[in-house]
Amino acid sequence: MKTAPIIALAFAALTFAAAPRLLAQDFKAYQNYDFVPGDRIVFEDDFRADKDGEFPAHWKLIEGQGVVNQMNGAPVFALTEGNYVKVEPRITAKSYLGDLFTIEADFYAKDGNQLIMFLASGDDTRNIHFKNEVSTEGLDHDLSATNKAEEESFDNKWHHLALVYNKGQVKCYEDQYRVLVVPDFGDFKPQSVQLGGTADSDTPIVIRDVRIATGGGSNLIDTLTKNGRIVTHGILFDVNSSAVKPQSMGTISEVAAMLKSNAAIKVEIGGHTDADGDAAKNMTLSQQRADAVKKLLVDQGIDASRLTTKGYGATKPLDNNSTPEAKANNRRVEFAKQ
Repeated sequence: MKTAPIIALAFAALTFAAAPRLLAQDFKAYQNYDFVPGDRIVFEDDFRADKDGEFPAHWKLIEGQGVVNQMNGAPVFALTEGNYVKVEPRITAKSYLGDLFTIEADFYAKDGNQLIMFLASGDDTRNIHFKNEVSTEGLDHDLSATNKAEEESFDNKWHHLALVYNKGQVKCYEDQYRVLVVPDFGDFKPQSVQLGGTADSDTPIVIRDVRIATGGGSNLIDTLTKNGRIVTHGILFDVNSSAVKPQSMGTISEVAAMLKSNAAIKVEIGGHTDADGDAAKNMTLSQQRADAVKKLLVDQGIDASRLTTKGYGATKPLDNNSTPEAKANNRRVEFAKQ
């Protein structure tokens, strides 16, 4: 595997003004958003554990250069000096994606730059290009579609990118919009992913909040009937906050639809955190998060009397607390049948 020297750069390009965080967007814009992440998180990184000016510990450098830096007070991963610059998650298994997986990342579209997801199977790749136009590369018949809602204003602001692979079909999202559907990837079955593109110090590829998850697609009422609970990782919050991120609406709308179709069901909304930080504060935060989810479901038309809430803090972990993805699996919202 070819690597390039890692150097810390000043990245004056990261001093450009950032757009408001996704949290500031109107929830109503996400009412038709249908992206739901996979059930099991196999990788997650927000770069908060990395030192400013260093290459992030949970990534491998394949080509080019990259460094963690501060942008408007928050850590980001800036990729520079490469055509293509490529990085990949540091995951032990060589094949970790499977028949159903999701990939998410926040991307700052600096001056017309793009983010490429390089889906790999051995030495073979199929690529998805994200900018105001989403396109494929490497298929027998490549496809593209323009994000018409962002056609004139895509550059120089943050976007939430998401990809769903389901047994050969691919759906690509930018913010609240499903931009491109690829009906058939043919015989190609992705095993791993790299992120990157063409970049330099003036127009770096800037990313944050990367998450890869596998599984999903199950019928919620069947899961609730069989297991007595639904475990979700698609309801997201800002760090140490109970404010729900708008891209959570795919999961929330799915739960709301299940409750509307089964009017006799009552559920407890359980908030769960990882074990980092003060236990008492985590308990309070998890209760506040459960309450915030209840409010959104009520806003979706669910009778409040059918919903109770409870914060569990870190008292019921699904995983250990030793890796970012294990912590991410513990941070969740559950819906338990009452």
